[in-house]
Amino acid sequence: MTFIYSVPAIAMPSFDAVLAAYQGLPTRVHSLMLSTVSSEGSPHASYAPYVLDDNHWLYIFTSGLSAHTQNLQNTGLASVLLIEDEAEAAQVFARQRISYDCQAQLLPGGTADWEAVADRFEQRFGDIITMLRSLEDFQIFCLSPQGGRFVMGFGAAYAVDAQNLSQLVGPPQTGPDN
Repeated sequence: MTFIYSVPAIAMPSFDAVLAAYQGLPTRVHSLMLSTVSSEGSPHASYAPYVLDDNHWLYIFTSGLSAHTQNLQNTGLASVLLIEDEAEAAQVFARQRISYDCQAQLLPGGTADWEAVADRFEQRFGDIITMLRSLEDFQIFCLSPQGGRFVMGFGAAYAVDAQNLSQLVGPPQTGPDN
């Protein structure tokens, strides 16, 4: 059986428009899809609300009881996906999205860095964070992207500049992975 389909011609946006969309997506979504793997190699998918710092490092506030927290502690690796809301997308098959391959590091509790990140969570998510801060099993991880990709839509995938995570590398990438 052969399937024939066509995708309507879509005008490619300017690189400046793509860069603005990339830089704006993290402010429009409040949670990330989180992929981890156990030390035995079992994959696990989850999600977590996050905050982003000026280096484009992502921070997640997670329960020590969750499988993804255990996986992050054991492997120090994660893949994350920030994706446009389906309700906002012009085409569900072409949602804007950022994927990052990350190193994960636990922020030690009670430190100035931990408190500063927890304050950012409280600013973004409100009073729920006051309660989470009081729970002993909640921890903050820093997810530092080592590379990534931004997909603007059909035929518009861009590499994230690993040396400056606020920037993209143009022109669009093509091939089976895009």
